Amino acid sequence: MLVSHGQTKNTAMETAAKKLTCKLTTPELQKRKATVIAELEALVLTREELSNGFSYKFESKDAILDKLTEFIKTERMCCDFFTFQLTVEEHTALLSLTGPKGTKDFINDEVGL
Repeated sequence: MLVSHGQTKNTAMETAAKKLTCKLTTPELQKRKATVIAELEALVLTREELSNGFSYKFESKDAILDKLTEFIKTERMCCDFFTFQLTVEEHTALLSLTGPKGTKDFINDEVGL
């Protein structure tokens, strides 16, 4: 019975690990880091660590909002474990990027935002 439980636990851990992967190939991801993500990173006013991800503050200019929505539209396709929340106020926009356990490490190591 213990062996069966261990196998189930390992399968669950493997499934969770598989969920925290980007569907882009390494060259595609590197190109994305060098373009879209680098552009956003340069626009970040502040970055706040959350329990399950990060929150980023930006100016709420139309051009920046366009970049943020384009980022969300693309990222949700390749990293479907992310949860996005975009809040727009008069002078600032707040993008929260969260997900299951391991998301913060994934953002730091793979996304670089």
